[in-house]
Amino acid sequence: MIGSTIVPLAGERDTLVLGGRLAKLVRPRDVIGLRGALGAGKTTLARGFIQALSPTTHDVPSPTFTLVQTYDDAKIPVFHVDLYRLTSSADLDELGLEDARAQGVVVIEWPERLGPGQFSDRLDIVIETIGVERRAVLTPSASWAERLRGFA
Repeated sequence: MIGSTIVPLAGERDTLVLGGRLAKLVRPRDVIGLRGALGAGKTTLARGFIQALSPTTHDVPSPTFTLVQTYDDAKIPVFHVDLYRLTSSADLDELGLEDARAQGVVVIEWPERLGPGQFSDRLDIVIETIGVERRAVLTPSASWAERLRGFA
């Protein structure tokens, strides 16, 4: 089993910085899953990630209503996906996530709504609050494990 890395998040700035640090490790065809309660900071982390890969991109809205936001001008194209409003597996098929992965990097909010085993080779990040402290728990697949060594 691959161990998890815990990164304390004192505030929004730390969450943005974490996204930027992860952007330095990303490779084409990578998938990152972002989990956490509503308002936990998933989109903030994605914003830091996307802005690090695309310095000219300032506006990174939550894709809650559009389901997918594409950033073609990034060093590696980024597809920011939010599955919160997904109503069926047929909707998932229509999003074209396999095609998106073939073109760049896919960042998925609410990855637990994916089908079993879909994109299992990914970095999972859970943003959680324990008492008054917020933290990100990074759990890598095998392809991410070496890249995260010494990350904390």
